[in-house]
Amino acid sequence: MKVDPANYQIDDASQIYSPGLVLFKELLMNNLNEIVRIAGGPENLRPHCKTHKMPAIINIMQDMGIRKHKCATVAEAEMLCETGAKDILIAYQMVGPNVKRFVQLIDKFPDVKFATLVDHPTSLERLSEALQSGRDRTAGIWLDLDPGMKRTGIGLGDDANQLYEMICSTPGIEPAGLHWYDGHHRQSDPDERRTAIETAWIPLVELRNRLLLQGFPIPAVAVAGTGSFPILADFGEPNLQLTPGTTTLYDIGYLEDFPDINLQPAAGVLTRVVSCNRPGFLTLDCGHKSISPDQPAGKRCYFPALPDAIERGHNEEHLVVETEFSEQFSLGDSLVALPRHVCPTSALHQSAHVIEGGKLVDRWPVAGRDRMISI
Repeated sequence: MKVDPANYQIDDASQIYSPGLVLFKELLMNNLNEIVRIAGGPENLRPHCKTHKMPAIINIMQDMGIRKHKCATVAEAEMLCETGAKDILIAYQMVGPNVKRFVQLIDKFPDVKFATLVDHPTSLERLSEALQSGRDRTAGIWLDLDPGMKRTGIGLGDDANQLYEMICSTPGIEPAGLHWYDGHHRQSDPDERRTAIETAWIPLVELRNRLLLQGFPIPAVAVAGTGSFPILADFGEPNLQLTPGTTTLYDIGYLEDFPDINLQPAAGVLTRVVSCNRPGFLTLDCGHKSISPDQPAGKRCYFPALPDAIERGHNEEHLVVETEFSEQFSLGDSLVALPRHVCPTSALHQSAHVIEGGKLVDRWPVAGRDRMISI
Protein backbone atom coordinates (compact mmCIF):
# COMPACT_ATOMS: atom_id res chain seq x y z
CA MET A 1 0.00 0.00 0.00
CA LYS A 2 1.51 3.31 -1.12
CA VAL A 3 0.63 6.28 1.07
CA ASP A 4 2.92 9.31 1.11
CA PRO A 5 2.74 11.03 4.54
CA ALA A 6 3.70 14.32 2.87
CA ASN A 7 0.31 14.38 1.14
CA TYR A 8 -1.41 14.63 4.54
CA GLN A 9 0.72 17.33 6.11
CA ILE A 10 -1.15 20.13 7.88
CA ASP A 11 1.15 23.03 8.78
CA ASP A 12 -1.06 24.45 11.52
CA ALA A 13 -3.96 22.41 12.89
CA SER A 14 -4.75 24.80 15.73
CA GLN A 15 -7.95 26.04 14.03
CA ILE A 16 -9.28 22.53 13.33
CA TYR A 17 -11.41 21.03 16.06
CA SER A 18 -11.00 17.34 16.68
CA PRO A 19 -12.22 14.94 15.76
CA GLY A 20 -12.79 16.74 12.47
CA LEU A 21 -13.13 15.75 8.84
CA VAL A 22 -10.26 17.05 6.72
CA LEU A 23 -10.20 17.09 2.93
CA PHE A 24 -6.97 17.43 0.96
CA LYS A 25 -7.87 19.41 -2.13
CA GLU A 26 -4.90 18.46 -4.30
CA LEU A 27 -5.69 14.76 -3.83
CA LEU A 28 -9.39 15.38 -4.50
CA MET A 29 -8.60 17.16 -7.78
CA ASN A 30 -6.19 14.40 -8.83
CA ASN A 31 -8.91 11.81 -8.18
CA LEU A 32 -11.52 13.76 -10.15
CA ASN A 33 -9.19 14.27 -13.09
CA GLU A 34 -8.31 10.57 -13.05
CA ILE A 35 -11.92 9.35 -13.07
CA VAL A 36 -12.69 11.66 -16.00
CA ARG A 37 -9.64 10.25 -17.82
CA ILE A 38 -10.65 6.64 -17.10
CA ALA A 39 -14.22 7.30 -18.24
CA GLY A 40 -13.05 8.79 -21.52
CA GLY A 41 -14.69 12.13 -20.77
CA PRO A 42 -17.11 13.72 -18.28
CA GLU A 43 -20.11 12.91 -20.48
CA ASN A 44 -19.65 9.20 -19.68
CA LEU A 45 -19.92 9.71 -15.91
CA ARG A 46 -22.83 9.71 -13.49
CA PRO A 47 -20.88 9.75 -10.18
CA HIS A 48 -22.58 8.86 -6.91
CA CYS A 49 -22.54 11.64 -4.30
CA LYS A 50 -23.07 9.28 -1.34
CA THR A 51 -19.37 9.36 -0.51
CA HIS A 52 -18.96 13.09 0.07
CA LYS A 53 -22.45 14.69 0.16
CA MET A 54 -20.88 18.12 -0.42
CA PRO A 55 -22.26 20.86 -2.71
CA ALA A 56 -18.74 22.25 -3.17
CA ILE A 57 -17.60 18.99 -4.78
CA ILE A 58 -20.68 18.88 -7.02
CA ASN A 59 -19.84 22.41 -8.18
CA ILE A 60 -16.31 21.32 -9.07
CA MET A 61 -17.66 18.32 -10.97
CA GLN A 62 -20.08 20.48 -12.94
CA ASP A 63 -17.27 22.90 -13.80
CA MET A 64 -15.42 19.86 -15.19
CA GLY A 65 -18.37 19.04 -17.45
CA ILE A 66 -20.00 16.31 -15.34
CA ARG A 67 -23.72 16.86 -15.82
CA LYS A 68 -25.32 13.60 -14.67
CA HIS A 69 -25.48 12.61 -11.01
CA LYS A 70 -26.47 9.67 -8.82
CA CYS A 71 -27.54 9.62 -5.18
CA ALA A 72 -29.23 7.38 -2.62
CA THR A 73 -31.56 9.63 -0.62
CA VAL A 74 -34.16 12.32 -1.21
CA ALA A 75 -32.01 14.72 0.82
CA GLU A 76 -29.00 14.04 -1.39
CA ALA A 77 -31.19 14.68 -4.44
CA GLU A 78 -32.36 17.97 -2.98
CA MET A 79 -28.76 18.94 -2.23
CA LEU A 80 -27.87 18.19 -5.86
CA CYS A 81 -30.77 20.32 -7.10
CA GLU A 82 -29.65 23.24 -4.98
CA THR A 83 -26.22 23.13 -6.65
CA GLY A 84 -27.81 23.37 -10.09
CA ALA A 85 -27.75 19.69 -11.09
CA LYS A 86 -30.33 18.93 -13.80
CA ASP A 87 -30.10 15.15 -14.27
CA ILE A 88 -30.42 13.06 -11.10
CA LEU A 89 -30.87 9.33 -10.51
CA ILE A 90 -31.96 8.32 -7.01
CA ALA A 91 -30.52 4.82 -7.05
CA TYR A 92 -32.80 3.51 -4.33
CA GLN A 93 -36.24 1.99 -4.79
CA MET A 94 -38.87 4.37 -3.44
CA VAL A 95 -41.11 2.80 -0.77
CA GLY A 96 -43.38 4.15 1.95
CA PRO A 97 -43.44 7.96 2.36
CA ASN A 98 -40.46 8.29 -0.01
CA VAL A 99 -42.82 7.73 -2.94
CA LYS A 100 -44.62 10.98 -2.05
CA ARG A 101 -41.33 12.75 -1.36
CA PHE A 102 -40.08 11.74 -4.82
CA VAL A 103 -43.15 13.37 -6.37
CA GLN A 104 -42.61 16.47 -4.21
CA LEU A 105 -39.07 16.72 -5.57
CA ILE A 106 -40.45 16.72 -9.11
CA ASP A 107 -42.93 19.45 -8.21
CA LYS A 108 -40.37 21.62 -6.42
CA PHE A 109 -37.72 21.35 -9.15
CA PRO A 110 -39.67 21.12 -12.43
CA ASP A 111 -36.60 21.85 -14.58
CA VAL A 112 -34.70 18.83 -13.21
CA LYS A 113 -34.77 15.43 -14.90
CA PHE A 114 -35.44 12.93 -12.10
CA ALA A 115 -35.26 9.15 -12.21
CA THR A 116 -35.30 6.27 -9.75
CA LEU A 117 -35.10 2.46 -9.72
CA VAL A 118 -37.58 -0.39 -9.57
CA ASP A 119 -37.05 -4.12 -9.21
CA HIS A 120 -40.68 -5.11 -8.50
CA PRO A 121 -44.05 -4.49 -10.22
CA THR A 122 -45.63 -3.18 -7.02
CA SER A 123 -43.05 -0.41 -6.81
CA LEU A 124 -43.76 0.58 -10.40
CA GLU A 125 -47.52 0.67 -9.82
CA ARG A 126 -47.23 2.83 -6.70
CA LEU A 127 -44.90 5.29 -8.42
CA SER A 128 -47.26 5.55 -11.39
CA GLU A 129 -50.24 6.21 -9.11
CA ALA A 130 -48.35 8.91 -7.20
CA LEU A 131 -47.09 10.59 -10.35
CA GLN A 132 -50.58 10.68 -11.84
CA SER A 133 -52.25 11.87 -8.63
CA GLY A 134 -53.65 15.37 -8.96
CA ARG A 135 -51.91 16.12 -12.26
CA ASP A 136 -49.88 14.39 -14.89
CA ARG A 137 -46.17 14.04 -14.11
CA THR A 138 -43.46 11.89 -15.58
CA ALA A 139 -40.25 10.42 -14.19
CA GLY A 140 -37.53 8.22 -15.56
CA ILE A 141 -37.40 4.66 -14.27
CA TRP A 142 -34.39 2.39 -14.48
CA LEU A 143 -34.77 -1.37 -14.17
CA ASP A 144 -32.55 -2.41 -11.24
CA LEU A 145 -30.73 -5.66 -12.06
CA ASP A 146 -28.94 -8.07 -9.74
CA PRO A 147 -25.42 -8.77 -11.11
CA GLY A 148 -24.87 -11.46 -8.49
CA MET A 149 -24.49 -9.17 -5.49
CA LYS A 150 -27.81 -10.46 -4.05
CA ARG A 151 -28.75 -7.18 -2.40
CA THR A 152 -31.30 -5.45 -4.62
CA GLY A 153 -32.31 -5.88 -8.23
CA ILE A 154 -34.17 -8.47 -10.26
CA GLY A 155 -32.49 -11.49 -11.82
CA LEU A 156 -31.52 -11.19 -15.48
CA GLY A 157 -34.16 -13.59 -16.81
CA ASP A 158 -37.75 -13.57 -18.04
CA ASP A 159 -38.98 -11.63 -14.98
CA ALA A 160 -36.63 -8.76 -15.85
CA ASN A 161 -37.86 -8.82 -19.43
CA GLN A 162 -41.50 -8.63 -18.27
CA LEU A 163 -40.84 -5.87 -15.76
CA TYR A 164 -39.11 -3.72 -18.37
CA GLU A 165 -42.10 -4.23 -20.67
CA MET A 166 -44.27 -2.86 -17.82
CA ILE A 167 -41.95 0.12 -17.41
CA CYS A 168 -42.40 0.94 -21.09
CA SER A 169 -46.21 0.82 -20.90
CA THR A 170 -47.02 2.32 -17.48
CA PRO A 171 -48.54 5.85 -17.32
CA GLY A 172 -46.21 8.56 -16.04
CA ILE A 173 -43.16 6.39 -16.55
CA GLU A 174 -40.34 7.03 -19.01
CA PRO A 175 -38.01 4.04 -19.51
CA ALA A 176 -34.49 5.20 -18.63
CA GLY A 177 -32.57 1.97 -19.14
CA LEU A 178 -30.85 -0.72 -17.12
CA HIS A 179 -29.06 -0.24 -13.78
CA TRP A 180 -26.38 -2.78 -12.82
CA TYR A 181 -24.29 -2.14 -9.69
CA ASP A 182 -21.61 -4.78 -9.13
CA GLY A 183 -20.01 -3.64 -5.86
CA HIS A 184 -19.13 -7.24 -4.99
CA HIS A 185 -16.36 -7.41 -7.59
CA ARG A 186 -13.48 -6.72 -5.21
CA GLN A 187 -10.83 -9.17 -6.46
CA SER A 188 -7.41 -7.62 -5.78
CA ASP A 189 -5.89 -9.32 -8.81
CA PRO A 190 -6.93 -7.19 -11.82
CA ASP A 191 -7.04 -10.18 -14.17
CA GLU A 192 -9.29 -12.17 -11.82
CA ARG A 193 -11.53 -9.14 -11.40
CA ARG A 194 -11.77 -8.61 -15.16
CA THR A 195 -12.67 -12.25 -15.76
CA ALA A 196 -15.40 -12.14 -13.10
CA ILE A 197 -16.85 -8.91 -14.53
CA GLU A 198 -16.78 -10.19 -18.11
CA THR A 199 -18.58 -13.37 -17.04
CA ALA A 200 -21.27 -11.43 -15.14
CA TRP A 201 -21.63 -8.97 -18.04
CA ILE A 202 -22.77 -11.58 -20.58
CA PRO A 203 -26.35 -12.01 -19.21
CA LEU A 204 -26.77 -8.23 -19.09
CA VAL A 205 -25.83 -7.85 -22.75
CA GLU A 206 -28.16 -10.72 -23.65
CA LEU A 207 -31.06 -9.04 -21.79
CA ARG A 208 -30.36 -5.67 -23.37
CA ASN A 209 -30.17 -7.13 -26.88
CA ARG A 210 -33.35 -9.14 -26.33
CA LEU A 211 -35.26 -6.04 -25.22
CA LEU A 212 -33.96 -4.02 -28.17
CA LEU A 213 -35.01 -6.74 -30.61
CA GLN A 214 -38.49 -6.61 -29.08
CA GLY A 215 -38.63 -2.89 -29.83
CA PHE A 216 -38.17 -1.53 -26.31
CA PRO A 217 -35.93 1.54 -25.88
CA ILE A 218 -32.77 1.25 -23.77
CA PRO A 219 -31.57 4.86 -23.54
CA ALA A 220 -28.62 3.95 -21.31
CA VAL A 221 -27.01 1.32 -19.10
CA ALA A 222 -25.76 2.60 -15.72
CA VAL A 223 -22.97 0.48 -14.28
CA ALA A 224 -19.94 0.14 -12.08
CA GLY A 225 -18.74 -0.13 -8.56
CA THR A 226 -15.30 1.25 -7.76
CA GLY A 227 -13.40 -1.92 -8.61
CA SER A 228 -15.20 -2.52 -11.90
CA PHE A 229 -15.23 1.11 -13.04
CA PRO A 230 -11.94 1.11 -15.02
CA ILE A 231 -12.67 -2.32 -16.51
CA LEU A 232 -16.20 -1.48 -17.66
CA ALA A 233 -14.92 1.83 -19.04
CA ASP A 234 -12.67 -0.22 -21.33
CA PHE A 235 -15.57 -2.21 -22.76
CA GLY A 236 -16.47 0.51 -25.24
CA GLU A 237 -20.18 -0.23 -24.89
CA PRO A 238 -22.55 2.37 -26.35
CA ASN A 239 -24.73 4.46 -24.03
CA LEU A 240 -22.81 3.36 -20.94
CA GLN A 241 -23.04 5.62 -17.89
CA LEU A 242 -20.33 4.95 -15.30
CA THR A 243 -21.53 5.50 -11.75
CA PRO A 244 -18.65 5.13 -9.26
CA GLY A 245 -18.92 6.91 -5.93
CA THR A 246 -16.03 6.20 -3.60
CA THR A 247 -13.57 7.15 -6.35
CA THR A 248 -14.10 10.83 -5.49
CA LEU A 249 -12.57 10.72 -1.99
CA TYR A 250 -11.32 7.11 -2.05
CA ASP A 251 -10.24 5.32 1.13
CA ILE A 252 -7.77 2.87 2.62
CA GLY A 253 -10.03 -0.13 2.03
CA TYR A 254 -10.10 0.39 -1.72
CA LEU A 255 -6.44 1.42 -1.82
CA GLU A 256 -5.59 -1.99 -0.37
CA ASP A 257 -8.08 -3.90 -2.52
CA PHE A 258 -7.28 -2.24 -5.85
CA PRO A 259 -3.56 -1.46 -6.21
CA ASP A 260 -4.10 -1.13 -9.98
CA ILE A 261 -6.33 1.97 -9.67
CA ASN A 262 -4.42 5.25 -9.57
CA LEU A 263 -6.40 7.03 -6.85
CA GLN A 264 -5.49 8.18 -3.34
CA PRO A 265 -7.51 8.79 -0.16
CA ALA A 266 -8.38 12.49 -0.18
CA ALA A 267 -10.20 12.70 3.15
CA GLY A 268 -9.28 11.83 6.70
CA VAL A 269 -10.14 12.61 10.28
CA LEU A 270 -7.91 14.94 12.26
CA THR A 271 -7.60 13.46 15.74
CA ARG A 272 -5.67 14.42 18.87
CA VAL A 273 -3.99 12.58 21.70
CA VAL A 274 -6.29 12.80 24.71
CA SER A 275 -4.32 10.41 26.94
CA CYS A 276 -0.74 9.12 26.85
CA ASN A 277 -0.23 7.70 30.32
CA ARG A 278 0.81 4.18 29.28
CA PRO A 279 4.12 3.49 27.52
CA GLY A 280 3.51 2.10 24.05
CA PHE A 281 -0.09 3.34 23.79
CA LEU A 282 -1.94 6.47 22.71
CA THR A 283 -5.60 7.27 23.23
CA LEU A 284 -7.09 9.42 20.46
CA ASP A 285 -10.42 11.24 20.19
CA CYS A 286 -11.69 9.52 17.02
CA GLY A 287 -14.31 7.11 18.28
CA HIS A 288 -17.30 5.54 16.52
CA LYS A 289 -18.91 8.99 16.23
CA SER A 290 -16.17 10.34 13.99
CA ILE A 291 -14.76 7.38 12.05
CA SER A 292 -16.98 4.58 10.81
CA PRO A 293 -17.00 1.36 12.88
CA ASP A 294 -18.61 -0.68 10.08
CA GLN A 295 -15.28 -2.35 9.25
CA PRO A 296 -13.80 -5.17 11.39
CA ALA A 297 -12.29 -4.12 14.71
CA GLY A 298 -8.62 -3.34 14.32
CA LYS A 299 -9.03 -2.34 10.66
CA ARG A 300 -10.92 0.94 10.73
CA CYS A 301 -8.24 3.49 9.88
CA TYR A 302 -4.62 4.09 8.92
CA PHE A 303 -2.21 6.79 10.08
CA PRO A 304 0.17 8.00 7.34
CA ALA A 305 2.48 9.54 9.94
CA LEU A 306 2.28 6.48 12.23
CA PRO A 307 2.07 3.42 9.98
CA ASP A 308 3.02 0.98 12.77
CA ALA A 309 -0.04 1.92 14.85
CA ILE A 310 -2.23 -1.06 15.79
CA GLU A 311 -5.83 -0.42 16.85
CA ARG A 312 -6.40 -1.97 20.27
CA GLY A 313 -9.75 -0.49 21.25
CA HIS A 314 -12.45 1.59 19.59
CA ASN A 315 -15.59 2.94 21.25
CA GLU A 316 -17.89 5.96 21.04
CA GLU A 317 -15.34 8.70 21.79
CA HIS A 318 -11.94 7.02 21.85
CA LEU A 319 -9.50 5.01 19.76
CA VAL A 320 -6.61 3.30 21.54
CA VAL A 321 -3.56 2.46 19.42
CA GLU A 322 -0.36 0.67 20.20
CA THR A 323 2.85 2.09 18.73
CA GLU A 324 6.55 1.93 19.48
CA PHE A 325 6.71 5.69 18.87
CA SER A 326 4.26 6.66 21.62
CA GLU A 327 6.93 8.58 23.56
CA GLN A 328 7.26 11.02 20.66
CA PHE A 329 3.71 12.27 21.27
CA SER A 330 2.39 14.65 23.91
CA LEU A 331 -1.11 15.43 25.10
CA GLY A 332 -2.95 17.39 22.39
CA ASP A 333 -0.70 16.38 19.48
CA SER A 334 -2.60 15.76 16.26
CA LEU A 335 -2.61 12.99 13.66
CA VAL A 336 -4.54 12.37 10.46
CA ALA A 337 -6.44 9.06 10.39
CA LEU A 338 -7.47 7.80 6.94
CA PRO A 339 -10.72 5.80 7.21
CA ARG A 340 -10.94 2.34 5.76
CA HIS A 341 -14.50 3.19 4.64
CA VAL A 342 -14.93 6.87 3.86
CA CYS A 343 -18.62 6.95 2.82
CA PRO A 344 -20.17 6.45 6.28
CA THR A 345 -17.32 8.43 7.86
CA SER A 346 -18.00 11.64 5.94
CA ALA A 347 -21.69 11.40 6.95
CA LEU A 348 -20.66 11.69 10.62
CA HIS A 349 -19.41 15.27 10.15
CA GLN A 350 -21.23 18.56 9.57
CA SER A 351 -18.41 20.01 7.50
CA ALA A 352 -14.99 19.26 6.06
CA HIS A 353 -11.90 21.34 6.75
CA VAL A 354 -10.29 21.89 3.33
CA ILE A 355 -6.50 21.70 3.22
CA GLU A 356 -4.53 23.04 0.25
CA GLY A 357 -0.77 23.35 0.22
CA GLY A 358 -0.75 22.26 3.85
CA LYS A 359 -2.96 25.23 4.84
CA LEU A 360 -6.54 25.37 6.06
CA VAL A 361 -8.26 27.32 3.26
CA ASP A 362 -11.98 26.62 3.63
CA ARG A 363 -14.76 24.65 5.28
CA TRP A 364 -17.28 22.80 3.13
CA PRO A 365 -20.67 21.76 4.54
CA VAL A 366 -21.61 18.07 4.27
CA ALA A 367 -25.11 19.20 3.35
CA GLY A 368 -26.45 15.82 2.20
CA ARG A 369 -25.72 13.99 5.46
CA ASP A 370 -29.20 14.60 6.88
CA ARG A 371 -32.16 12.43 5.91
CA MET A 372 -34.25 15.52 5.23
CA ILE A 373 -33.47 19.06 4.06
CA SER A 374 -36.91 20.53 3.28
CA ILE A 375 -38.81 17.68 1.58
